[in-house]
Amino acid sequence: MASNGDVDISQLSPEQQSALEQYTQVTAQDIKDAVPLLARSQWNVQIAIAKFFDGEGPDPVAEAMASQNDIPRQAARHENLQESLTASSRPFGRPLPRARPDPAPRIVPQPTTTHRPPFLLAIIFAPFNFGYKALSTVFRTFLYIFAFLPASIRPRAITTSMTSGWKGSMGRRMLMPRDTAARFKREFEEEYGSHSLPFYEGGFAQALDLAKKDLKFLLIVLMSPEHDDTESFTRETLLSPEVISFINEPDNNIILWGGNVLDSEAYQVAAEYNCTKFPFSCLVCLTPKEGSSTRMSIVKRLVGPMSSSAYLAELQTAVNKYAPDLAGVRAERAAQDLARNLRTEQDSAYERSLARDRERARQRREAEAAAALAEQRAKEEAIAAERRAAQREQWRRWRVGTIAPEPAAADKDVVRLALKLPDAEKGRIVRKFAASTTVEELYAFVECYDLLNSEGGVNEDEKADRERPEGYEHEYKFRIATPLPRVVYEPNSKATLGAAIGRSGNLIVEDVIHDEESDGDNDGQGVE
Repeated sequence: MASNGDVDISQLSPEQQSALEQYTQVTAQDIKDAVPLLARSQWNVQIAIAKFFDGEGPDPVAEAMASQNDIPRQAARHENLQESLTASSRPFGRPLPRARPDPAPRIVPQPTTTHRPPFLLAIIFAPFNFGYKALSTVFRTFLYIFAFLPASIRPRAITTSMTSGWKGSMGRRMLMPRDTAARFKREFEEEYGSHSLPFYEGGFAQALDLAKKDLKFLLIVLMSPEHDDTESFTRETLLSPEVISFINEPDNNIILWGGNVLDSEAYQVAAEYNCTKFPFSCLVCLTPKEGSSTRMSIVKRLVGPMSSSAYLAELQTAVNKYAPDLAGVRAERAAQDLARNLRTEQDSAYERSLARDRERARQRREAEAAAALAEQRAKEEAIAAERRAAQREQWRRWRVGTIAPEPAAADKDVVRLALKLPDAEKGRIVRKFAASTTVEELYAFVECYDLLNSEGGVNEDEKADRERPEGYEHEYKFRIATPLPRVVYEPNSKATLGAAIGRSGNLIVEDVIHDEESDGDNDGQGVE
């Protein structure tokens, strides 16, 4: 097969030639440039096409060599097809974007679950279980006896199994994340003495969430007590005054989380964060300019032992690089919070104004309803008053026909009364009544006196035409009393004038005031 430029296509295998053909059909790239890209992509067409359009990421081998030689190099070019077209149209180009850091996964340790065997299997294996417990008891007894031997003649296996605390790998119980962090801090202080490192007393997931919420850096320190470099790194680097001062500086916004890989949570963190060598440190923070505003990324890995100056320099470089981004997000969040508070205050003010308007509308409706009800009541009362007035007048016309005429002069069983009316025009009435006339009939005479005078008597036909109003109970609005001594005679239909007054008497008619109560008379009889 013919060659293209400096590339000999005949040297490629059939699978490679097929991959090259598929790649060039999609990208239309020159063969001399396409073959090296496919070779770097392990002849995977999809990966090569993605690298062509989105740009190639950093070379892991080159990064490893750069980290070992501690020589700063320029970050690899990272762009997509749209940015490449935009950059080609600019006369002076554009600055190179940052390399996208690795994501920082959120790790929540899963509790260990104990599965109990079925009851039948438990019965079958019960003898083996008892034998295992017996052997374990004997073995622990020998360990306890050998513990009193000098360390020089004590077996190494026994010495290792008896080790506890910071370097103990036997019998470490799995605790809750907060308890695990407290145990790590306590064992760290027991091993290296008192210190000023602000270890976060909580689980890794809580520390990561706190750093993401408060826009801070999370410094993860993973230690293996069995590693030879752990003690020197801790005493000379991590506990150096410069590193402690840098971590405790409030302006650096660093949250420190440490873990012992002998614990389950720290071991899972080491596995997920690709920890290949101890001691291991990495710096995690939010990277809004790397593709997502909610993505936590690993911005720096510090692997193996190193001096305190190099360790501090690496941390300072990473913090100074990403601190402006976090400050920008912090300012943006503050602006969003301010806008949210402003909207909340505006909504609250609007709700209060709306509530006031609703209250005014409710009061107005209630006032209108009360006015309508009062008007309705007034109309009903007026109608009721007119009906009562009509019934009262009908009752008077009926009652005037039932009043007995004045007895004749020859009658001896009579009562002669002088009535003084409250109306000055009517003046004084002098009339004779039968002694058997009731007090109530005397009241009816006074009530209907004007009709008696105007009609001049009532014949039998008129009496038959007038009927008593149905369901009406008449109420007298006056009282009849004697002036001296004062005695008020109530409208009693059973008491007669002869028994109550005697042969004669002077009486006065008084109007009754309903809203006031008069004093009781000497006989204890009240007046309305």
